[in-house]
Amino acid sequence: MHDHTKLRIWNDGLDLVEEVYKATGIFPKDERFGLTSQVRRSAVSMPSNIAEGAGRRTDGEFKQFLGIAVGSSCELHTQLIIANRLGFMETAVLTKLSERIVGIQKGVFKLDGTLASKK
Repeated sequence: MHDHTKLRIWNDGLDLVEEVYKATGIFPKDERFGLTSQVRRSAVSMPSNIAEGAGRRTDGEFKQFLGIAVGSSCELHTQLIIANRLGFMETAVLTKLSERIVGIQKGVFKLDGTLASKK
C-alpha cells in the first residue's frame, strides 16, 4: 500500500481537475449533461484511479490502476480536442491542459517503471 497523498502525480491530477472544471464552466448550457459531464468525469477519473491503485495490496494491482489512469488521460485529451474543434474552448486553453496531461502521463509511466523494477 502507498500513500497517494504524497504522490506528485495524484496532486498534479487534482490541480488538473480544478483547471478542467474552470475551462468547462464556459461550455454551452445544453452541453451540461453531454460533453461537459464527460470531460469532468474523465478528469476526475485520473487522480481517483491513482488513489485507488495506491490503496491496493500489491504493486501489480497498483500498476493496473495506473494503466486505467493513463487511459482516462487519453480519453480526457480527446474530449478536450473535441471541445476545441466545436469552438467551446480556445486553443491556448487546450494547449495548456494538454501539457498538464502529458506531464501527468510521464509521471505515471515513471512510477509504473519504478514499481516494475521492484520485482
